[in-house]
Amino acid sequence: MAQVRMPQLGETVTEGTVGRWLKKPGELIAKYEPLLEVETDKVASEIPSPFGGTLTSIMVEEGQTVAVGTIVCEIAETGAAALKPAMSAAASAVQTQAPSSTQSSTSTAPRSAAGVANGVRYSPAVRKLAREHQIDLSNLSGTGRGGRVTARDVTVAAQSGAVAPTSDTRTFAQPVHAATAATAPIGVPRQAHAPIEAHAGDEDTVIRLSQMRKTIAERMVQAVTSIPHAWCMMEADVTELSRWRDREKAAFKAREGVNLTYLPIVVQAVCRAIKEHPLVNSAWGGDHIIQRKHINVGIAIDVEEGLVVPVVRDADRLSLAGLAQSISELVEKARKRRLTLPDLADGTITVDNTGALGNVLSVPIINPPQAAIITLEAVVKRPWVVNDAIAIRSIMNLCLCLDHRVLDGAVASRFLGSVKKMLESYT
Repeated sequence: MAQVRMPQLGETVTEGTVGRWLKKPGELIAKYEPLLEVETDKVASEIPSPFGGTLTSIMVEEGQTVAVGTIVCEIAETGAAALKPAMSAAASAVQTQAPSSTQSSTSTAPRSAAGVANGVRYSPAVRKLAREHQIDLSNLSGTGRGGRVTARDVTVAAQSGAVAPTSDTRTFAQPVHAATAATAPIGVPRQAHAPIEAHAGDEDTVIRLSQMRKTIAERMVQAVTSIPHAWCMMEADVTELSRWRDREKAAFKAREGVNLTYLPIVVQAVCRAIKEHPLVNSAWGGDHIIQRKHINVGIAIDVEEGLVVPVVRDADRLSLAGLAQSISELVEKARKRRLTLPDLADGTITVDNTGALGNVLSVPIINPPQAAIITLEAVVKRPWVVNDAIAIRSIMNLCLCLDHRVLDGAVASRFLGSVKKMLESYT
């Protein structure tokens, strides 16, 4: 009987959640055919079966979170009645890299290593949640394998208020330099009250949170409670751009193999505007500002489970065709659940095409640790004053949301004005 184990979807990922089983016990499955969907706090991926045969038993139910290397199901291999339990080379590597939680905590307890508190090893996700909710992990009883504390245990404890906040955050906080140890980071407010939660009635439907939905919720709360948001909006007359696009899109599709949309054009304008206003491409560092050298543009993509933001790296070095192709590839990977951790890492600014859904004005939430996010809204024909006369023009609203710790309104407005100017004179 062949055993399939929870894979490791990234170097720092120590556990995964079974989002959905794509096969049921008793069904045949071919080697490399999608078997289940696994969710982590960063990505959601379809996992192919390393064996061909019949799925005989499922050990981990949908919604359950287990450690990397845990057996999730068994498959009776076709024509292999007497084979020893086997697993793929990737799973073997995972087993070598990720020992059981009992072994890990026992072997590393004497050392003062990252991720160890009170002699117990905790995963990065657990430590992160503990810091955010100010929870003392030593007071938690784990429900994971071998009594291990899971991210879900921390979340439940935070929601219920069953565990008192820790009085000593040194165990979970990041190292602090001696020069700044006496002062708290600037502009990081703490939540004064526990979140208000609704309770389901008898006729209500309770929808299980996917790992992606949980991550989105945590990130959005983190963003709006720790970042002082401000925003500005400008109207761009893109009539000439719209006419140029209508003339060129058929030839562009034939030549490049992808559609010519407004999104890569706006991304290109954003990259050029950052060259003029580089501070927009920055991040808040606690007591300093980090101005990024590379322009890595995150593209907000709507998928079935929520929202993902894969990154076009060094977007300023790509042509319009290169941007269109890169964005098209990321959209396809996102819709097919093929995104990897590198696809989602190192973004420095985000562009959100809310106009694709018909929106004419939206105020987005910043994707931390970035300092800005810009939306392009739907192109709408409107009466417009041109040379003191009223004409019908194609107008696009541009909205920029900014971290006011990093950017002031004047800098943000100049940047947005540059994007507007480039779009209005694109051709």
